[in-house]
Amino acid sequence: MDEITNIKEHADKAIEWIWAALPHLLWAIFTLLIGIYIIRVVNKLVRKFFAKKDYDQALESFLQSFISIALKIILFVLVITQLGVQTSSLVAILASAGLAIGLALQGSLANFAGGVLILLFKPFKIGDWISAQGVSGSVKEISIFTTKLNTFENQIAIIPNGKLSNDNIVNYNGEGTRRENFVIGIGYSSNIKKAKEILLQICAENDKIAKSPAPEVYVGNLGDSSVDISLRWWASNDKFWPAHFYLREETKKRFDEAGIEIPFPQRVITQVQA
Repeated sequence: MDEITNIKEHADKAIEWIWAALPHLLWAIFTLLIGIYIIRVVNKLVRKFFAKKDYDQALESFLQSFISIALKIILFVLVITQLGVQTSSLVAILASAGLAIGLALQGSLANFAGGVLILLFKPFKIGDWISAQGVSGSVKEISIFTTKLNTFENQIAIIPNGKLSNDNIVNYNGEGTRRENFVIGIGYSSNIKKAKEILLQICAENDKIAKSPAPEVYVGNLGDSSVDISLRWWASNDKFWPAHFYLREETKKRFDEAGIEIPFPQRVITQVQA
Protein backbone atom coordinates (compact mmCIF):
# COMPACT_ATOMS: atom_id res chain seq x y z
CA MET A 1 0.00 0.00 0.00
CA ASP A 2 2.86 2.35 0.88
CA GLU A 3 4.47 1.63 -2.50
CA ILE A 4 1.27 2.54 -4.33
CA THR A 5 1.06 5.75 -2.31
CA ASN A 6 4.70 6.64 -3.16
CA ILE A 7 4.14 5.95 -6.85
CA LYS A 8 1.05 8.14 -6.81
CA GLU A 9 2.96 10.93 -5.10
CA HIS A 10 5.79 10.74 -7.68
CA ALA A 11 3.26 10.66 -10.52
CA ASP A 12 1.48 13.71 -9.12
CA LYS A 13 4.78 15.58 -8.79
CA ALA A 14 5.74 14.61 -12.33
CA ILE A 15 2.41 15.81 -13.70
CA GLU A 16 2.72 19.01 -11.70
CA TRP A 17 6.24 19.59 -13.03
CA ILE A 18 5.10 18.92 -16.62
CA TRP A 19 2.25 21.41 -16.30
CA ALA A 20 4.61 23.95 -14.83
CA ALA A 21 7.23 23.40 -17.54
CA LEU A 22 4.80 23.11 -20.48
CA PRO A 23 4.39 26.87 -21.06
CA HIS A 24 8.18 27.32 -21.11
CA LEU A 25 8.55 24.37 -23.49
CA LEU A 26 5.86 25.72 -25.82
CA TRP A 27 7.43 29.17 -25.80
CA ALA A 28 10.83 27.61 -26.51
CA ILE A 29 9.41 25.66 -29.49
CA PHE A 30 7.62 28.80 -30.71
CA THR A 31 10.81 30.84 -30.36
CA LEU A 32 12.79 28.16 -32.20
CA LEU A 33 10.35 28.02 -35.15
CA ILE A 34 10.08 31.80 -35.43
CA GLY A 35 13.84 32.14 -35.09
CA ILE A 36 14.51 29.63 -37.87
CA TYR A 37 12.09 31.51 -40.13
CA ILE A 38 13.70 34.87 -39.33
CA ILE A 39 17.19 33.47 -39.97
CA ARG A 40 16.09 32.20 -43.39
CA VAL A 41 14.57 35.59 -44.25
CA VAL A 42 17.70 37.44 -43.09
CA ASN A 43 19.95 35.10 -45.10
CA LYS A 44 17.85 35.74 -48.23
CA LEU A 45 18.01 39.49 -47.67
CA VAL A 46 21.78 39.32 -47.19
CA ARG A 47 22.18 37.32 -50.42
CA LYS A 48 20.00 39.82 -52.32
CA PHE A 49 21.98 42.71 -50.85
CA PHE A 50 25.30 41.25 -51.97
CA ALA A 51 23.83 40.37 -55.38
CA LYS A 52 23.12 44.07 -55.97
CA LYS A 53 26.56 45.19 -54.76
CA ASP A 54 29.89 44.62 -56.46
CA TYR A 55 31.79 43.30 -53.45
CA ASP A 56 34.54 40.69 -53.53
CA GLN A 57 32.92 37.26 -53.82
CA ALA A 58 35.17 35.77 -51.14
CA LEU A 59 34.13 38.52 -48.70
CA GLU A 60 30.46 37.97 -49.55
CA SER A 61 30.69 34.23 -48.94
CA PHE A 62 32.57 34.72 -45.66
CA LEU A 63 30.14 37.33 -44.30
CA GLN A 64 27.09 35.29 -45.25
CA SER A 65 28.48 32.30 -43.41
CA PHE A 66 29.45 34.43 -40.39
CA ILE A 67 26.02 36.11 -40.15
CA SER A 68 24.20 32.78 -40.41
CA ILE A 69 26.27 31.19 -37.61
CA ALA A 70 25.97 34.29 -35.37
CA LEU A 71 22.17 34.31 -35.73
CA LYS A 72 21.98 30.60 -34.88
CA ILE A 73 24.04 31.17 -31.72
CA ILE A 74 21.70 34.01 -30.66
CA LEU A 75 18.68 31.79 -31.33
CA PHE A 76 20.20 29.01 -29.21
CA VAL A 77 20.64 31.41 -26.27
CA LEU A 78 17.03 32.65 -26.62
CA VAL A 79 15.63 29.10 -26.70
CA ILE A 80 17.65 28.08 -23.64
CA THR A 81 16.42 31.19 -21.83
CA GLN A 82 12.79 30.29 -22.61
CA LEU A 83 13.33 26.90 -21.00
CA GLY A 84 13.99 28.64 -17.69
CA VAL A 85 17.78 28.81 -17.76
CA GLN A 86 18.82 32.27 -16.60
CA THR A 87 21.18 34.16 -18.90
CA SER A 88 23.54 34.84 -16.00
CA SER A 89 23.60 31.13 -15.18
CA LEU A 90 24.25 30.30 -18.82
CA VAL A 91 27.14 32.76 -18.95
CA ALA A 92 28.57 31.28 -15.74
CA ILE A 93 28.32 27.76 -17.15
CA LEU A 94 30.02 28.81 -20.39
CA ALA A 95 32.72 30.66 -18.46
CA SER A 96 33.44 27.67 -16.24
CA ALA A 97 33.59 25.43 -19.29
CA GLY A 98 35.64 27.94 -21.26
CA LEU A 99 38.87 25.96 -21.13
CA ALA A 100 37.23 22.74 -22.30
CA ILE A 101 35.34 24.56 -25.04
CA GLY A 102 38.53 26.33 -26.14
CA LEU A 103 40.41 23.05 -26.38
CA ALA A 104 37.54 21.39 -28.23
CA LEU A 105 37.18 24.26 -30.68
CA GLN A 106 40.82 25.15 -31.18
CA GLY A 107 40.73 23.67 -34.68
CA SER A 108 37.60 25.66 -35.54
CA LEU A 109 39.10 28.85 -34.09
CA ALA A 110 42.25 28.30 -36.16
CA ASN A 111 40.10 27.82 -39.26
CA PHE A 112 38.15 30.99 -38.48
CA ALA A 113 41.39 32.96 -38.05
CA GLY A 114 42.67 31.43 -41.28
CA GLY A 115 39.56 32.59 -43.11
CA VAL A 116 40.07 36.13 -41.81
CA LEU A 117 43.71 36.08 -42.96
CA ILE A 118 42.67 34.85 -46.42
CA LEU A 119 40.20 37.73 -46.72
CA LEU A 120 42.74 40.29 -45.48
CA PHE A 121 45.76 39.27 -47.57
CA LYS A 122 43.81 37.78 -50.52
CA PRO A 123 46.28 35.12 -51.74
CA PHE A 124 43.46 34.02 -54.06
CA LYS A 125 39.88 34.91 -54.92
CA ILE A 126 36.76 33.16 -56.17
CA GLY A 127 37.42 31.66 -59.60
CA ASP A 128 41.22 31.41 -59.25
CA TRP A 129 42.87 28.07 -60.01
CA ILE A 130 45.11 27.17 -57.09
CA SER A 131 47.14 24.24 -55.81
CA ALA A 132 47.30 23.66 -52.03
CA GLN A 133 47.33 20.76 -49.56
CA GLY A 134 47.91 18.31 -52.42
CA VAL A 135 44.74 19.45 -54.25
CA SER A 136 44.34 21.59 -57.37
CA GLY A 137 41.12 23.26 -58.40
CA SER A 138 39.13 26.41 -59.02
CA VAL A 139 38.12 28.30 -55.88
CA LYS A 140 34.34 27.94 -55.58
CA GLU A 141 33.62 29.29 -52.11
CA ILE A 142 35.45 30.79 -49.12
CA SER A 143 33.35 30.28 -46.00
CA ILE A 144 34.00 31.04 -42.35
CA PHE A 145 35.84 27.76 -41.66
CA THR A 146 36.65 26.13 -45.02
CA THR A 147 37.42 26.83 -48.66
CA LYS A 148 35.84 24.76 -51.43
CA LEU A 149 37.71 23.90 -54.62
CA ASN A 150 36.17 22.55 -57.81
CA THR A 151 38.77 20.09 -59.13
CA PHE A 152 39.57 19.29 -62.75
CA GLU A 153 37.43 16.13 -62.43
CA ASN A 154 34.47 18.32 -61.29
CA GLN A 155 34.74 17.15 -57.69
CA ILE A 156 34.42 19.37 -54.61
CA ALA A 157 37.48 19.48 -52.35
CA ILE A 158 36.96 21.08 -48.91
CA ILE A 159 40.12 22.45 -47.27
CA PRO A 160 40.19 23.89 -43.70
CA ASN A 161 41.14 27.56 -43.75
CA GLY A 162 43.65 27.06 -40.91
CA LYS A 163 45.80 24.69 -42.95
CA LEU A 164 45.28 26.70 -46.12
CA SER A 165 46.51 29.96 -44.58
CA ASN A 166 49.60 28.35 -43.01
CA ASP A 167 50.93 26.37 -45.94
CA ASN A 168 52.20 26.93 -49.47
CA ILE A 169 49.66 28.05 -52.07
CA VAL A 170 50.28 28.22 -55.81
CA ASN A 171 47.87 30.64 -57.50
CA TYR A 172 47.96 30.01 -61.23
CA ASN A 173 45.74 33.02 -61.91
CA GLY A 174 47.65 35.40 -59.66
CA GLU A 175 49.02 37.15 -62.75
CA GLY A 176 47.22 37.91 -65.98
CA THR A 177 49.49 35.65 -68.01
CA ARG A 178 51.27 32.34 -67.62
CA ARG A 179 54.53 31.02 -69.01
CA GLU A 180 55.28 27.41 -69.85
CA ASN A 181 58.61 25.72 -70.43
CA PHE A 182 57.79 23.09 -73.05
CA VAL A 183 60.59 20.51 -73.29
CA ILE A 184 60.73 17.99 -76.12
CA GLY A 185 63.57 15.62 -77.00
CA ILE A 186 64.81 15.01 -80.54
CA GLY A 187 67.31 12.46 -81.82
CA TYR A 188 71.00 13.27 -82.00
CA SER A 189 70.91 12.78 -85.75
CA SER A 190 68.02 15.25 -86.17
CA ASN A 191 68.44 18.85 -87.36
CA ILE A 192 68.42 21.07 -84.28
CA LYS A 193 68.04 24.30 -86.25
CA LYS A 194 65.08 22.94 -88.17
CA ALA A 195 63.38 21.77 -84.95
CA LYS A 196 63.78 25.21 -83.38
CA GLU A 197 62.38 26.90 -86.49
CA ILE A 198 59.33 24.64 -86.46
CA LEU A 199 58.58 25.38 -82.82
CA LEU A 200 58.87 29.13 -83.33
CA GLN A 201 56.72 28.90 -86.47
CA ILE A 202 53.97 27.08 -84.55
CA CYS A 203 54.01 29.85 -81.94
CA ALA A 204 53.90 32.57 -84.59
CA GLU A 205 50.86 31.01 -86.31
CA ASN A 206 48.82 30.50 -83.14
CA ASP A 207 46.95 33.63 -82.00
CA LYS A 208 46.54 32.22 -78.48
CA ILE A 209 50.30 32.34 -77.84
CA ALA A 210 51.51 35.81 -76.89
CA LYS A 211 53.86 37.58 -79.28
CA SER A 212 55.21 39.80 -76.50
CA PRO A 213 57.13 38.56 -74.63
CA ALA A 214 58.24 36.64 -77.67
CA PRO A 215 58.65 32.85 -77.49
CA GLU A 216 62.22 31.65 -76.97
CA VAL A 217 63.75 28.29 -77.83
CA TYR A 218 67.02 26.79 -76.61
CA VAL A 219 68.87 23.52 -76.34
CA GLY A 220 68.12 22.78 -72.73
CA ASN A 221 70.01 19.56 -72.18
CA LEU A 222 72.04 16.84 -73.88
CA GLY A 223 70.44 13.70 -72.52
CA ASP A 224 71.43 10.05 -72.74
CA SER A 225 69.28 9.41 -75.79
CA SER A 226 67.99 12.82 -76.91
CA VAL A 227 68.74 16.49 -77.40
CA ASP A 228 66.21 18.31 -75.23
CA ILE A 229 64.76 21.41 -76.86
CA SER A 230 63.24 23.95 -74.44
CA LEU A 231 60.50 26.27 -75.71
CA ARG A 232 59.41 29.11 -73.41
CA TRP A 233 56.14 30.77 -74.35
CA TRP A 234 53.49 33.00 -72.77
CA ALA A 235 49.70 33.15 -72.94
CA SER A 236 46.86 34.84 -71.08
CA ASN A 237 45.13 32.69 -68.46
CA ASP A 238 41.99 32.13 -70.54
CA LYS A 239 44.00 31.02 -73.60
CA PHE A 240 46.70 29.00 -71.86
CA TRP A 241 45.19 25.50 -71.98
CA PRO A 242 44.02 25.62 -75.63
CA ALA A 243 47.52 26.76 -76.61
CA HIS A 244 49.09 24.11 -74.34
CA PHE A 245 47.32 21.19 -76.05
CA TYR A 246 47.60 22.66 -79.56
CA LEU A 247 51.36 23.06 -79.23
CA ARG A 248 51.91 19.40 -78.35
CA GLU A 249 49.73 18.01 -81.10
CA GLU A 250 51.07 20.34 -83.78
CA THR A 251 54.69 19.71 -82.74
CA LYS A 252 54.31 15.96 -83.17
CA LYS A 253 52.65 16.35 -86.56
CA ARG A 254 55.20 18.79 -87.98
CA PHE A 255 58.21 16.93 -86.61
CA ASP A 256 56.92 13.80 -88.36
CA GLU A 257 56.51 15.73 -91.61
CA ALA A 258 60.04 17.14 -91.32
CA GLY A 259 61.56 13.76 -90.46
CA ILE A 260 62.67 14.89 -87.02
CA GLU A 261 62.85 11.93 -84.67
CA ILE A 262 61.33 12.07 -81.19
CA PRO A 263 63.22 9.32 -79.31
CA PHE A 264 61.44 6.92 -77.00
CA PRO A 265 62.84 4.16 -74.77
CA GLN A 266 63.67 1.00 -76.67
CA ARG A 267 64.92 -2.34 -75.49
CA VAL A 268 67.05 -4.54 -77.74
CA ILE A 269 67.04 -8.24 -76.91
CA THR A 270 69.94 -10.28 -78.27
CA GLN A 271 69.72 -14.03 -78.23
CA VAL A 272 72.96 -15.68 -77.17
CA GLN A 273 73.50 -19.22 -78.39
CA ALA A 274 75.01 -21.63 -75.94
